[in-house]
Amino acid sequence: MTTPHDGTHEALLSRWNTLLVRARDGAPDPDPAPYGEDLLDRWAEPHRHYHSTGHLLTLLNRVDELVSHTEDPNGLEGLEDGLNRPETEQAPGHGHGRGHGQGHGHGQGHRHGQGRGRKGEQEREREGQGQEQGLTLDLDAVLLAAWFHDAVYRPDRSENEERSAHLAERALPEAGVGEARTAEVARLVRLTVTHDPEPGDLNGAILCDADLSVLAGTPEEYAHYAAEIRREYAFVPDEAFREGRATVLGQLLSHPHLYRTRYARDHWEHIARRNLRTELELLTTAGPAT
Repeated sequence: MTTPHDGTHEALLSRWNTLLVRARDGAPDPDPAPYGEDLLDRWAEPHRHYHSTGHLLTLLNRVDELVSHTEDPNGLEGLEDGLNRPETEQAPGHGHGRGHGQGHGHGQGHRHGQGRGRKGEQEREREGQGQEQGLTLDLDAVLLAAWFHDAVYRPDRSENEERSAHLAERALPEAGVGEARTAEVARLVRLTVTHDPEPGDLNGAILCDADLSVLAGTPEEYAHYAAEIRREYAFVPDEAFREGRATVLGQLLSHPHLYRTRYARDHWEHIARRNLRTELELLTTAGPAT
């Protein structure tokens, strides 16, 4: 949990204030700070170990990194075609727990990467509103989605992204953000259930690649990440956690690509696969807890 003295809270609040004012075209009112404080209180809840303000700060930085390496930020340069996905692919996980453990790679369903299969008709219809907008980059929408994507987070629940999207749909109009951008933010938040943006969805590709960038850390960083996920899923017995997370990691490794942007594939893909293979080997060779 972030303390008032480590500077993270203040740095994030300053970034939020600037982002919200910019996202509503410079309108000064209402005061952005109370909305930012509410979000930061959520991100600092005591049951969060990985899904904390530290993850939020890293995610915002990774979005900036990806955008800075996109050759044409208003077009599709730097975005891979997103093809070569098996049509029958079933939901993996974020590489974390719902995708990390027993879905997230965590334990019971968190999702990082989870569900990279074919979307159902209802989901496609719900996401359709943002598809045209996805052909160009709306950086403010992507950054707002980063703030909201895990604003509601309970590791023992499966509807966190939907509840986070609803929070964005309630809070952003009240905070002065327009209808179209609010809808795009909610779409992007829901997209983090699957991390499976459609071809041409630049907003979705950048957000999803940034969210999955944790998989491409150094061995020490990745081990720390995996340990934080396990702490969040401490209520799941060891054997069940190992089995669930191993399934998720195997599904992630079965994908032709983990990332959609050219920069992430060039710089993160091979590192992420090495980390996933290492963790999978450790999980499958570990003996029963004594």
